[in-house]
Amino acid sequence: MTSSPLEALFARQQAARWRVAATSADQRRAKLRALLEALMAHRADAQAALAADFRKSPEEVDLTELYPVISELKDALRHLPRWMRARKVPTPIGLFGSTSTIVQEPKGVVLIISPWNYPIYLTLGPLVSALAAGNCAVVKPSEFTPHTTAFLQKLLSGLFPEEEVALVEGAAEAAQALLALPFDHIFFTGSPAVGKVVMRAAAEHLTSVTLELGGKSPVLVDTDANLEEAARKLAWGKCLNGGQTCVAPDYVLVHERVHDALVEALKKAIEDFYGSDAASRKASPDLARIINERHHGRLLGLLKESGGLTVFGGETDAGTNYLSPTLLTEVDPASPIMQEEIFGPLLPILKVPDMEAAVAFVNARPKPLALYIFSGSRSRAEALVARTTAGGGCINDTILHFAHTGLPTGGVNTSGFGKAHGVHGFEAFSNARGILRQRTRFSAIQLMYPPYTGFVRRMIDLTLKHF
Repeated sequence: MTSSPLEALFARQQAARWRVAATSADQRRAKLRALLEALMAHRADAQAALAADFRKSPEEVDLTELYPVISELKDALRHLPRWMRARKVPTPIGLFGSTSTIVQEPKGVVLIISPWNYPIYLTLGPLVSALAAGNCAVVKPSEFTPHTTAFLQKLLSGLFPEEEVALVEGAAEAAQALLALPFDHIFFTGSPAVGKVVMRAAAEHLTSVTLELGGKSPVLVDTDANLEEAARKLAWGKCLNGGQTCVAPDYVLVHERVHDALVEALKKAIEDFYGSDAASRKASPDLARIINERHHGRLLGLLKESGGLTVFGGETDAGTNYLSPTLLTEVDPASPIMQEEIFGPLLPILKVPDMEAAVAFVNARPKPLALYIFSGSRSRAEALVARTTAGGGCINDTILHFAHTGLPTGGVNTSGFGKAHGVHGFEAFSNARGILRQRTRFSAIQLMYPPYTGFVRRMIDLTLKHF
């Protein structure tokens, strides 16, 4: 019985995994350095690919696709020897005579399934962690970004042999075929609905998973917030990549006393960034387009059924999948736009009588991937953090936590689980293996070997009470 091409690829990576696992920190850093140099050398190609897929500006490509990957690479190059070093841990007195260490060993052959919204960053970011941890990897980008996938295929095939890193193209059928294979770890970024499919497939082989899923990331704006600064940061975070960002501000809960002022500040911020009138904003080179007709139509449906007032924006062009930055007020909390992740430049703004009501609103819904708080009071902001839960977030900013290699990023429950970036990504693709070494012929535990005489029972009693 002949194997399929994917099964044959998987077998080649399995055959190579022990050789790759045995690589030193210097050998792994050489791979990462080669990827860094290639990415910088082909910066213009990356910009051209994303312009073709999204009409994304080169500046936004640099900031949101290349910079985060480069940061991951530089962080791993700087810290990898320390990450790989066995870590000694104290040995309890009851195990006197032994020493204990934790060794981070590669998981083996891993699968990375990346989404279309940040096709370079969300493919190469996890790959950096997988390579740093000493794994072989198969990456499966989205079929929705063909130009960027072609760029990645050329980039990776020129750097790594297929038995170490391979990129698999194709639609859902290719992903399903890959999920049927017994990978040692699966890293998936995408929607909660598809995340459940991935998790069910992983369960067949008891494969560990990291799921970075979506969700409705709320923004809480208190009365003492700097509204002008909050508006600029909200407008940037919402309009980045055409709103197609998993940690984009999804809706705003603002104290009713500053609601109108925040709306006006948001209007001004959008005009400052993208143009003072509808025609200028449509012509702006800095606004990415919606990825395809289906998602464009979905967003128009959400806008139509919101039950709210469009107080800014709302202009569309189906021919180019354009949707302008749009502010909505008096939105029905039961409407579809408040039930599903928006993933576009529509921003519902809801009044709340106080932050207690905002907290109750957030906590009554699925746990978000990110939560943003704007407040002039550190203690009030920290109190809001303590009374809510989310995968991550910012105080007095948006998005930036996701690009910080020192912070663990990921969701909680319905917004995902497992963490990524920096050492947290390295650990996600590693198995923390605890090893106890006996240095002498005699160890304290031998005093409690059978037969369980009166002396042994006294030793056990002593251990329970004092050690």
